Amino acid sequence: MFEDLSNRQGERLDATYHAPDSDPRELVVIGHGVTGNKDRAWAVTLAETLAASGYGALRLSFSGNGESEGRFEDSCPTKEAEDLSAALDAAESAGFVRTIYVGHSMGGAVGVLAASRDRRIAALVSLAGMVGTADFAQRKFGEQSAGDFMWDKPDCPLSEAFLADMRTIDSVAPLAKQVHVPWLLVHGRADTVVPLTDSIAVAERTEAPVELALLPGVDHVFDGCEGMMATRVVRWLESLELG
Repeated sequence: MFEDLSNRQGERLDATYHAPDSDPRELVVIGHGVTGNKDRAWAVTLAETLAASGYGALRLSFSGNGESEGRFEDSCPTKEAEDLSAALDAAESAGFVRTIYVGHSMGGAVGVLAASRDRRIAALVSLAGMVGTADFAQRKFGEQSAGDFMWDKPDCPLSEAFLADMRTIDSVAPLAKQVHVPWLLVHGRADTVVPLTDSIAVAERTEAPVELALLPGVDHVFDGCEGMMATRVVRWLESLELG
């Protein structure tokens, strides 16, 4: 399942599906952040916990990241939202009744972009979700030039396409009012990559049923706390009545 997943550019998207013991009606798509991929520890733990709780879980590497096709230099929130749309298409074709999206860091911004316009997303989870894209790009890469390595990763060169998209979006906070589905925001209080105020900002602006979970002592990637985060997400999903 999902072996032939590709985006509208025809780029194959690397994805791993975790099947529960019984046939699920709901699929949870899991998206990563800047320079990340589907195989990060937090994503694997979350997918395994979801499957053990009866949900189908799909870990997705956005185009240009991990083992997915495409150029990393083209990676940006707008393109990744298109990748997510391709995953939603595949979920429909596979017969899932509802699709839930979980996005980490920049993947959180991707989720807001998508959920604000695509009604196929039945519920939204933001994990350390980025909101101020322009602010993030300036804080983390403002002193670098195109071609420099992002966070000293040779496979992740900074690109003008990425910077331009981050500036154009500026912030997904204004889109919060266009998200109408249940929304969980989980943010570690020790996060030094995406400020806690990002999650607070969208929680205050959305009119959707929202829950904000602030985790003491937890960092940006939930290091050592992956299980706690995953349990928190599953319990929230189980509390929903999605019809």
